[in-house]
Amino acid sequence: MKKYLVSLFVVLVLFVGVWAQSTIVVGTTDKIRTLDPALCYDYFSSNILQNVLAGPVDYKVNSTEIVPNLFESWEVSEDGLEYLFHVRKGVVFEDGTPIDASIFKFSFDRVINLGGDPAFLLSDIVKTTEVVDDYIFKVTLDYPFSAFVSVLGYTVGWPVNPNVFSADSFYDGAPSASGPYKVTEWIRDVRITLQANDKYFGEKPKTDRIIILFYENAATLRLALETGEIDIAFRHLDPRDIQDLKSSKNVQVIQGESPQIRMLVFNAQKEPFDDPLVRQAISLAVERDVIVEDVFLNMASPLYSLVPMGMWSHEDVFQEGDLEAAKQLLYQAGYDEKNKLVVDLWYSPTHYGTTEADVAQVLMESLEKTGIIDINLEYAEWATYVDYFLNGNMGMFLLGWYPDYIDPDDYLWPFLSENGARSMGSFYVNPVTESVMRAARVATDQEVRSQLYKLVQQDLAFNAPYVSLWQGVETVAAQNNIKGILLEPSQVFRYYLLYKE
Repeated sequence: MKKYLVSLFVVLVLFVGVWAQSTIVVGTTDKIRTLDPALCYDYFSSNILQNVLAGPVDYKVNSTEIVPNLFESWEVSEDGLEYLFHVRKGVVFEDGTPIDASIFKFSFDRVINLGGDPAFLLSDIVKTTEVVDDYIFKVTLDYPFSAFVSVLGYTVGWPVNPNVFSADSFYDGAPSASGPYKVTEWIRDVRITLQANDKYFGEKPKTDRIIILFYENAATLRLALETGEIDIAFRHLDPRDIQDLKSSKNVQVIQGESPQIRMLVFNAQKEPFDDPLVRQAISLAVERDVIVEDVFLNMASPLYSLVPMGMWSHEDVFQEGDLEAAKQLLYQAGYDEKNKLVVDLWYSPTHYGTTEADVAQVLMESLEKTGIIDINLEYAEWATYVDYFLNGNMGMFLLGWYPDYIDPDDYLWPFLSENGARSMGSFYVNPVTESVMRAARVATDQEVRSQLYKLVQQDLAFNAPYVSLWQGVETVAAQNNIKGILLEPSQVFRYYLLYKE
């Protein structure tokens, strides 16, 4: 009997050891809004999809180079309007449904017809879709767009299973997997479990199971990491916690440059922000340096355009902290020390981390230095927040941006085109600016595109429907035995590369 118990104990120890080696636990303060690619337009939700679905194209690991994936190859007509995509054969969803040209047509048409948040990325450019044969998918564009294939690197163009997703309504559950992982459990705002997908056509994930736990704030996230409850803390630790953890012997802190940007958004159709003078005045009163130094301990950089630093065509077009100029514009708009501009500033308290309240506070203090602006701080959790700005309920609010595709177009078209601005909550319309952006899309010479985008940035600063604030740094903290963490320029965080040493 004693020998039997000893043997059982050894088996249990070995079982627990194997389980531990095949599971990595990730903690986050972020939230999943939706896992429907037709509606998904926030970073964390998209990143889950990037690990659960396979896209038509992908980014080469740790680069911004687009490489074939479900589309093995493609041809483009001489006029740049027609794309023939050759679909990889033998790929299936987790239920065995084959992915062919008809699946892509269903998925593209569904996104366009439903008109969800990211739909404009396709609907603004795609004229028709066609099944040429079982594994040739044809897309005809309204006009040539040199970055079209890059757009397909974002989840809006990724195929979904018609056995799960309806053509005429959004889906509130987990998708049928075609990528390295499948979702086996999802309890909203509590945890989501990803299990290796044995039907995936690509390389097997290095870790069988990824469990993602959701935390209320940065303090509880840090505690979970330090006590070993989680292996990785991903979005968002407080900057002061990051500084402390850098000196820890048990934790590694990995940081990398990022094209993620943050901005202040104005609803240009809502009073008083329908007055460009008001928007310009606020843009002049913003103190980016104070935000970067006081809130982020210089783990970010002031940003003076929507196009991030380091990307071709970037040009500093906003000014820094000119209170006198801001006051003069407010006087012109009809406000003064006795007739103050009283407005709400909205933020989401956890989606971007617990620093967001501090950012809002610094902005309030900067704007109120004019002596003419009074700020009321308001907040809402992310799901409500998104509904508010999409429905035009908020006049001035904080928002962040991770690129859909690595091109200056992705930092201008989604913000300043009529359909894109609606999805951002600015509702800004400027046909001249849109025509310049369209000319840049059609152009194939990078220098020509760059000059056109510089014109757009100058108009951005003049009319100020958005005010850029800072460019972030990506940070991940993890136990020392966790390997495979890559902070890629594409911003794709690949769970399937993670493993324990």
